[in-house]
Amino acid sequence: MKTYQVGGAVRDRLLGLPVHDIDYVVVGSSVKEMLGNGFRPVGSHFPVFLHPQTQHEYALARTERKTAPGHQGFVFHADPSIQLEDDLKRRDLTINAMAQEVNASGELVGHLIDPYRGKVDLEQGIFRHLSDAFSEDPLRVLRVARFAARFPTFTIAPETLAIMKHMVSKDELKTLSKERIWQELARALRSQAPERFIDVLEECGALEEIWPTAFTVQWRNMSSKKEMLAQLNQVVAIHPEIDKRLAILLKKLKPVEISTWGGELRVPNEITEYCFAVAEFEACHEFVLSPHIVLDLFNRTDVWRKPARFTEVMKLFESIGVGVANWSKLVNAALQVDGGQIAAKISQLGSSSNLGEQIHQAVVHARLMAISQALD
Repeated sequence: MKTYQVGGAVRDRLLGLPVHDIDYVVVGSSVKEMLGNGFRPVGSHFPVFLHPQTQHEYALARTERKTAPGHQGFVFHADPSIQLEDDLKRRDLTINAMAQEVNASGELVGHLIDPYRGKVDLEQGIFRHLSDAFSEDPLRVLRVARFAARFPTFTIAPETLAIMKHMVSKDELKTLSKERIWQELARALRSQAPERFIDVLEECGALEEIWPTAFTVQWRNMSSKKEMLAQLNQVVAIHPEIDKRLAILLKKLKPVEISTWGGELRVPNEITEYCFAVAEFEACHEFVLSPHIVLDLFNRTDVWRKPARFTEVMKLFESIGVGVANWSKLVNAALQVDGGQIAAKISQLGSSSNLGEQIHQAVVHARLMAISQALD
């Protein structure tokens, strides 16, 4: 029985990057032996175990066979006879198919194991698929795009890009779950160069599979894309949060387009709502401000219950050079209207069948007056 670090940990160490998640592969062992050594099983599709002390994940070396469409349509086979090279060959890219042995204490020993020349591709900055089996998993299209966002100086080998285009043309991406697509998109947004994720999707014809139609139209317009990239770079330099990075890309879309897309892709509600608020704020800049326009914006973005979110929206626009000082005054003025106090005064005048409507209209009037004064 031998144990190896594999995949991303080996790749990142060779690049001189911090290593966070470490994957281990165990060769020459069995489920019975792993359990006997105190490992706890956690894998539902294939044998994966948690180390009894470190809680790191250890997987038995395995091969796989495609049996159904989609990302999960595989049958896995694991037994002590499977060699490390067999396990590495089922991976996506050569740069993710390297390994190094570890001893019982988890310390690296021995030399780099690189049967598929991943180190050469790493040094040359190339994403290259390992085998024709790459085309069996549509998720790999998104993974390559996401790797491009993390390593923006890398290029995709022409033969690999050709396979990705073919997969897209055969509607393979439609077999992916919406949740899985969002996970890859979210990880790309956290990366060094999120725009590379979008560019790779465009190169292989998958842009419409992931993004709203209105966004793809803007991305393909050179002047619009130039503006989007400039603003995205400003935001990426300051804001690590994915809601801000996504919102700056979608801010010229209609709010209903954002809500529809977010629902289809299972984007978390708080992120969709933030992007919605940013798009509403962007749309207001097309008009000469009036108290009614300002109040409508505050109502649509729920400033009354979530003033902190609107403050974050203003900070986002400030980070791309849009002045928001006047908006801060408007928000503060509107929030200073005491709806409870207004309701109490009207209630003291006596009961009425339309008391609620009277209170509502009085609050609206008071907010409009406060906004009007702040606009002067």
